[in-house]
Amino acid sequence: MSGANFWNTKAIPRLNIPSIMLTDGPHGLRKQGGKADHLGLNKSIPATCFPTAATLANSWDTELIKKVGEYIGNEASNENVNVLLGPGLNIKRNPLCGRNFEYFSEDPYLTGKLSAAMIQGIQKTGVSACPKHFAVNSQETRRMIVDEIVDERALHELYLEGFRYAVEDGKPKTIMTSYNKVNGVYANENTYLLKNVLKDQWGFDGLIVTDWGGNNNRVEGLKAGNQLEMPSTNGMTDQEIVEAVKNNELEEAILDERVESLLRIVFDTHKHTHCTKTISEETQHKMAIEAACKSLVLLKNEGMLPLKDRNQKIAIIGDFADKPRYQGAGSSLIVPTKIDSLLNEIKKSSLNVIGYEKGFKRLGGHSKTLQNKACYLAKQSDIVLLFLGLDEGSEAEGIDRKHMRLSDNQLLLLDKLHEVNGNIVLILAGGSPIEMPFIEKVKAVLHSYLPGQGGGSAIVKVLTGDINPSGKLSESYPISYSDVPSSKIYPGKYLTSEHRESIFIGYRYYDTAKKEILFPFGYGLSYTSYEYKNLIFNGKTASFSIRNTGEYEGEEIVQLYVKPLDRKVFSAEKELKGFVKVPLKPNEEKQIIIPLDKHAFSYYHVDQKKWVEASGEYEILIGASSRDIRLSSKLTKTGDSTVPYENIDVLIYDSCDVHNIKTEDFEKLYGKKMPNSNWDESKILDRNDIVEQSKYGGIFGKCLYALIPFIKNLLSFMKKPITSNNVMFILEMPFRSIARMSGGRMNMEMLDGFIEMVNGHFFKGLFKMIKYKWFIKRGRK
Repeated sequence: MSGANFWNTKAIPRLNIPSIMLTDGPHGLRKQGGKADHLGLNKSIPATCFPTAATLANSWDTELIKKVGEYIGNEASNENVNVLLGPGLNIKRNPLCGRNFEYFSEDPYLTGKLSAAMIQGIQKTGVSACPKHFAVNSQETRRMIVDEIVDERALHELYLEGFRYAVEDGKPKTIMTSYNKVNGVYANENTYLLKNVLKDQWGFDGLIVTDWGGNNNRVEGLKAGNQLEMPSTNGMTDQEIVEAVKNNELEEAILDERVESLLRIVFDTHKHTHCTKTISEETQHKMAIEAACKSLVLLKNEGMLPLKDRNQKIAIIGDFADKPRYQGAGSSLIVPTKIDSLLNEIKKSSLNVIGYEKGFKRLGGHSKTLQNKACYLAKQSDIVLLFLGLDEGSEAEGIDRKHMRLSDNQLLLLDKLHEVNGNIVLILAGGSPIEMPFIEKVKAVLHSYLPGQGGGSAIVKVLTGDINPSGKLSESYPISYSDVPSSKIYPGKYLTSEHRESIFIGYRYYDTAKKEILFPFGYGLSYTSYEYKNLIFNGKTASFSIRNTGEYEGEEIVQLYVKPLDRKVFSAEKELKGFVKVPLKPNEEKQIIIPLDKHAFSYYHVDQKKWVEASGEYEILIGASSRDIRLSSKLTKTGDSTVPYENIDVLIYDSCDVHNIKTEDFEKLYGKKMPNSNWDESKILDRNDIVEQSKYGGIFGKCLYALIPFIKNLLSFMKKPITSNNVMFILEMPFRSIARMSGGRMNMEMLDGFIEMVNGHFFKGLFKMIKYKWFIKRGRK
């Protein structure tokens, strides 16, 4: 019921039970051949680095994503990997979440459909996909202990709905629980989530695995539905299971059922993955380029792109042009088989590039010399291709971003370049939205997100017009961070993260509140234009025609939204309920049909504890984005007419005024009093407290707390941003995880001794640690 080591399950030769390997994804294979870790610190074998989920989502292309999943699965199968840990499909509640680059969207429908496609592609190869992190993993800050407080309706409509599509359409064989608590109960031992919802409602019958080190109470997790704990705890938690059965705290029948579920995955995936397949690195790389080409988003274009005049003198400025930012950091960190440098790729084109300048220090700090060289080059050119973005230290697993801005030195460089050359084409890199106060100073903006190892080639193809950009945003871009509905309460206090905005996140908030934004959900430009016409809705499908009215061949992402016109309960103005990506040659016209599924006109009724289709009038909207609606049709539905919240004052939610929700208003919606969010500084620390709380302990604890930020700052000074961020992960780790992630080098008794040292009983705790270390060396429990 737990790992044999960091990545493998236990083999039992006498029963012919093999070991299987679980290893990281989700946008490529991260298989470590040497020292193992969960944060991307130690090297892994080279593998194809595809665009991250945040990038792929901008393609809105289920067939493409299914194909990417298959390519990743083939590499995993070839390396005898049985379970690939991905895709990640948590909802992008807030732009500052440090792991947003690994997730698809702010919208659960788009998230679910894209993740289901990737799951299907991966599992076509015999490898099991493992969607994660179930559920409500909305922040990285204190993610191993934070309690995500979310009302029942938002829980089902936003944070579970994407997983429902992934499970019901993708049919994954494995799913990973999240570290955090959900409404007071750790996700891995949350019976409501794992049994009532995942198993009983959605029919999931596969393997439930913890996130690495994500076990709190092993027996309670087992009862709730978890089968496998990872990584190895060297028998510590296995013994807890044995003792629980002996003491009648755990029914042996439950244990038998969990073992049987685990064995099904072991045997099923083992028979498929121990066969060598021919993998062509070049073929894989071409797929990575194709995926990037279809995912780039053109955000602005004042006639600058594509670059047609081969005689124009072009300056390339920005460190990201030479050293591309193509993926995130943490457990998804891939060692690519190759990387397409934009500078190398652009030399292969017919563009007249007159020079390159770095322009700024990648990791911050002003350099007048770099800035002056860049401005001098810009003066000599007709067009400046400026490459800016978020650096490696800005977004990563285990941390959340502090703000939505580009670094000051990049912003200053852009201002100075604009003074000497007004023809700036900005190419952005990064896995999350940024504020763009400079938008009027540039003539075009192409967002590459994190495009994987083929990003350099893809960018050049789009800039030159070899490829018509077809990506559209899978998330909204607010003008400033203060516009985000959760901006005042994110990432939550010490112990809780309160989702006071309820269902109003992303475009559900901006469009309902009529908030001015920078770029809407579903937005993206093209080198051609499209005409929509003749919408017919028959109650189950929407049919219409679309024609390419421009000169370039292209692909248009058509979006279907449902708008309730007279619902008696608060709701978003409209919600995405269908989409399709349509390839069209110049002047070509196609008839399109989009089917609507069972939840198209439904919402979660908190009194009835189920989804209901509400009576009333609706509008079917067909558009190029959430704010660019081209066609519409009205209909009336006969369904449930009961009104939830009848005895609750939810007027503030009716008005969508969610920026300043008071505690008492949210408690009415949530149905309970809010738990305490603050730490008790006088509390004696125990196994479930986190290392950061050492600052409230004795001298040793205070020194331990001070040492970790010191090491982080030292690593930052040494220009090691990824390692620096990972050091801070230690601060937010529960003490219990120190033992469980040690691979047996520290047992729970030694851990108790260590905690006593932190609490101010240094010598007593040290003696206990030495005593039980002696026991371990002699093989005693």
